[in-house]
Amino acid sequence: MIGPNTLITTVGHPMSPAKRRNHIGIAKPVTIRDDVWIGGNVTILPGVTIGNNVVIAAGAVVTKDIPDNCVAGGILAKPMKQIENDMEE
Repeated sequence: MIGPNTLITTVGHPMSPAKRRNHIGIAKPVTIRDDVWIGGNVTILPGVTIGNNVVIAAGAVVTKDIPDNCVAGGILAKPMKQIENDMEE
């Protein structure tokens, strides 16, 4: 599930002024695994993997991978608590 006004971007720009001037883009995939809930107004940057059974809090900015089975939030998003995986029997 993905909340409103969420931005998932796969394109960034280099830090080098010369490369930016030459319109060099950097593309990296974003991977979102199973059973993920992304709140509203979340920004997910290029190259990030969001694990299974994750909740991303509203307004989070995700710049690094988020492990399985957790709630993550904040600017810069980080895991805040574990979630029990009740899907495995």
